[in-house]
Amino acid sequence: MPLYNFTLTLSGVTSDTEKLEDALYEGGCDDALIAFYGTSVYLEFDRESDSLTTAVMTAIQDIESAGLNARVESVDSVLVGLSDIAGLAGLTRQSVALLKEGARGPRNFPNPVQRLKGTSPLWRWKDVARWLISEGRLTASDALVESAEILENINLALQLRSAAAPKQIREFAHLLGYQEDITNSSF
Repeated sequence: MPLYNFTLTLSGVTSDTEKLEDALYEGGCDDALIAFYGTSVYLEFDRESDSLTTAVMTAIQDIESAGLNARVESVDSVLVGLSDIAGLAGLTRQSVALLKEGARGPRNFPNPVQRLKGTSPLWRWKDVARWLISEGRLTASDALVESAEILENINLALQLRSAAAPKQIREFAHLLGYQEDITNSSF
């Protein structure tokens, strides 16, 4: 069975939560390293499973049923900066920066999706991975892109689950697909 590596970020618990490690271990997270960023908790998993989807979803279930009132907020990073791209792709940060600037390659590096005005823009990892493979700069199979897409979709589901106004989000999604309905909407 393949081994999948991924990181889950939690809410509802902190580094001060009593018996955190014991509860997670007994809940089925014996294949995870518990880590902290300040008082925030995240788990780094090495989970054997038939698929990445099953690995992540069973880990979420194990965490949320461990009796801690913990909730999974995200899985890995969908948005990446230049250093993240370099690390994930096995390239130097400088070579990625040159690709981004168009100083190397075909000058069609994917567009950033956030912080365009800042000094640290962010890209969707799945778009960058797909581009790197298509340009022959990453010698990986389509599994890399497929994994990035799965993680992005799980993150979207986690965000929707936490949304304060899911009905409004569904309406926005519908309107984005049917632009002519915008003038007839009931905002």
